[in-house]
Amino acid sequence: MSPLRKTSSNKNGLNDIYSTGTRHRKKLQKLPPEVRKLVDVLRDIQAQHDYLESNFFKERAALEARYRKLYQPLYTKRRTIINQVDGNEKGVPGFWLTAMKNNEVVARELSEHDEEALKFLTEITSSGVEYRKGFSFEFHFDPNPFFKNSVLTKTYRTVDEGEPVVERAIGAKIEWFPGKNLTHKIMTNKPRKWSKIINLIARTEERKSFFNLFSTHRAPEDEDLDDDVARKLQELMVRDYEIGLIIRDKIVPHAVSWYLERMILVTMYLVLEKENYNIDPLP
Repeated sequence: MSPLRKTSSNKNGLNDIYSTGTRHRKKLQKLPPEVRKLVDVLRDIQAQHDYLESNFFKERAALEARYRKLYQPLYTKRRTIINQVDGNEKGVPGFWLTAMKNNEVVARELSEHDEEALKFLTEITSSGVEYRKGFSFEFHFDPNPFFKNSVLTKTYRTVDEGEPVVERAIGAKIEWFPGKNLTHKIMTNKPRKWSKIINLIARTEERKSFFNLFSTHRAPEDEDLDDDVARKLQELMVRDYEIGLIIRDKIVPHAVSWYLERMILVTMYLVLEKENYNIDPLP
């Protein structure tokens, strides 16, 4: 099932339910009587299964919530150690940037010009929005020369259709300092020789940046969604949601492992380089 969902009104949603029920009844009517009786029994079994599955999801959510509380003191200790200051030195500089760079999917979203800003990242946290309604993650920053925000939040709103289906991806408004917007590049054009304008002409262009992850995306209304727009939006939201899941399920709970794997990779690289092996640069 695609993680992209077209938005629709409650009325349209009810119409879909009635339409599905009508289709099922029509199919049943076409079956031989003896088969129809068996299918009715199968439908009852399916309903019992769905009821148990619903209870399972609720119990799992309660269990996950319980363990999130148990994890929290460990995350607090981790944050303290990473950000402790000894003189002018930070406890573990570049910890979160290193951890993210070691994840292949997240690393593809990082650009070189992002790294200086991400060195001010002190912690990444995640939380549930509501039972099976989505989740959010938060990037916490020290004061830095790039933007005013101390926290950048991304929230995914989902609906339960057997598996989570994304309705909206809600980003944060980044308050960039003048000339520090990492998602835009300032381009300058020299005026033509014959022009009376002597100043350079400046314009901005969008560019690849990890901070584009904090943009907001929402599926358009049904009637506005043509095939080309649907394809592009689906690709964008699928990639966005995948990154969010990796941050929530891999980076946040296993950050130390990701950080150490990067350190192991660097050590191996240095050894091979010392032995004069012809190897590609580290990503």
